[in-house]
Amino acid sequence: MNIDSKLKDYGKNGKHGERASDVRESDTEAEESNGSCNDWIQLSQWMHCFCVVTFDLNLGQALEYVYPPEFMPSDQEVSNICYMAFPDSNSGCMGDTKFHMRLRALPNVKQNMSPSLLMYNEDCAPAMRCDSSHYWGFVYFRQKRDPNLPRGYFQKSFIIITRLPFFNLYYDVLAQLAPRFFEEGTDVLKRACDQINAQWPTLRVGVPLNLPLLESSYQISIPKASSRKSSALTESSANEAPYAAPCNAETPAKIISANEIELFRSLGFVVENLYTLWELVITAEPIVVVGTSPADCSHMVQTLIALIAPLEYCAEARPYFTIHDSEFKEFTQECSNRPIPSVILGVTNPFFVKLLKDWPHMLRLVDNQKNMQQHQFFHKNSRNSSSATSFSSSSGTSNRALKANQGPLSHNILNGGMAAADSNTFGLHTKYKPFLKKDKSLIKKVMLGMKTKRPEHVQTALIRRHLLELTQSFMIPLERYMGSLMPLKKDISPFKSAPNASSFKLDDFLNTLELSGPQLTSPVKGDWKGLYKRFFTSPNFRGWYEPRHRDLQLTLQDLQLQALSKANLEHWAQDKQEVEIIDMILKLKQKLNLYSDKSQIEGLSWGSSNCTQEQIKEKIECMKSLLPIDLKNVVNL
Repeated sequence: MNIDSKLKDYGKNGKHGERASDVRESDTEAEESNGSCNDWIQLSQWMHCFCVVTFDLNLGQALEYVYPPEFMPSDQEVSNICYMAFPDSNSGCMGDTKFHMRLRALPNVKQNMSPSLLMYNEDCAPAMRCDSSHYWGFVYFRQKRDPNLPRGYFQKSFIIITRLPFFNLYYDVLAQLAPRFFEEGTDVLKRACDQINAQWPTLRVGVPLNLPLLESSYQISIPKASSRKSSALTESSANEAPYAAPCNAETPAKIISANEIELFRSLGFVVENLYTLWELVITAEPIVVVGTSPADCSHMVQTLIALIAPLEYCAEARPYFTIHDSEFKEFTQECSNRPIPSVILGVTNPFFVKLLKDWPHMLRLVDNQKNMQQHQFFHKNSRNSSSATSFSSSSGTSNRALKANQGPLSHNILNGGMAAADSNTFGLHTKYKPFLKKDKSLIKKVMLGMKTKRPEHVQTALIRRHLLELTQSFMIPLERYMGSLMPLKKDISPFKSAPNASSFKLDDFLNTLELSGPQLTSPVKGDWKGLYKRFFTSPNFRGWYEPRHRDLQLTLQDLQLQALSKANLEHWAQDKQEVEIIDMILKLKQKLNLYSDKSQIEGLSWGSSNCTQEQIKEKIECMKSLLPIDLKNVVNL
């Protein structure tokens, strides 16, 4: 679609438009330079594009600028980006606001992931993977009074669109580029893109990566996935030095973790509900997070997902969601009576409180500074209520301190369901009965830290370490049971089809818990079997189980290939018909091709060594030599 027809469509729809002057200018620049997506191969690994969204009196929130222009989003993506680029009008966000969003990417041949990104996804931890089906948008929204403008306000958002969940990195990049853009215009974005495309390294794991940006530089290290390939990766990366791109900055700013956010920032007021939240997330229960700021909502949604690390959260999540999103009906059941989807939604529009009154779990965040006094009055009058608990804490004046000083609500606060929700009541609203008993020692440690004003990062480390151990205790029995699904090596014959791995049987797994359950590694008590049953029906179980079962199948194929490479096929062929020998040759070729394809995708020898491949090729030639020449020509061997 050319730029004129796109502008015409946006104008016709009356929703979003592009400023003709800016977009035509970028389109002309692309034509003059004969630009293409291939010119931005290195940039596209790290970012998709920069977008600028402004408020137009005729069109509303409108796309003003995209760079590089070759990566212009589709019409539907532009609509979603524009609507989520601004906080809801009720948020009252003045000044600068940073938050992030997640939107579904429409299929596009030009946007298929490159082989290097596929290899990166194989090597990195699940939480760091490049998402082929969704974009992340990191937003810097500025609103300030301007009497020279018709509405009296300047409103504009600068957005980084990427497929990588590097929250700490992109928020830092956002903080550096956005203010410069508001002062200097689009030239700074072009310089940044050129520098990223020329100087940022290829995405890879296990080595420090230096990322120069304008006059600064960052350094990140992406951890490896823990898998059967780790030994090969360790060996290959051990000889690699840190990638040092040329830059003007003397010392790069080290980002310890590209994606691990500060958990305590969002969890301080719901510490008592920490274990309930962990259960809700690990079983992929639908949760709506209600706040007054997209910054608070997006951070809380990401915090919830991080509770179950290193297990990958495989349900849907929208850190910031609006009524104009293209997935509104899909997630809010407007068009059918389907079950509530497994999704975590971050919203700021009060309309969602009524619309989603039937959702089983609602997490209401502490209001912003403007509403703190109202909350303090409410909390004071409800101190003796059975539906709330409080704890003493030293007073503070900052927003975070105020959050920490408020008593967390009990998870049984809403016995009558969401319809009874008080719009001024913060905390977790749910009728969910946890399967596990909370570890009071952890809660006491965190609350003591709140009293003594322990640094936020220390509180986060305490919570993260404990939840990591809890999740690992939950997953170890599952991993151990998966290992038992593997057939015995003696059942693998070079002259028969490779056996299949057994399927996961819940009852059989539950029977193993008495002797090898999570109680062996975790002090947390409760109904572990009930929690496993609920987990078994969730998208998180399917997301964990399916790739592991697929790995088992590939391992079996690999073991049979090794068995074939060691088998005495000449002896086997002595009493075989020619058709049986041809069938064996075709089988060997098929397995060798499958093996080679897998090795090319992952960029390394998967499972077997190159020696195995050579041995199989020798076996094929040996089998060919047993056939008459005329038959070889007929079957084209």
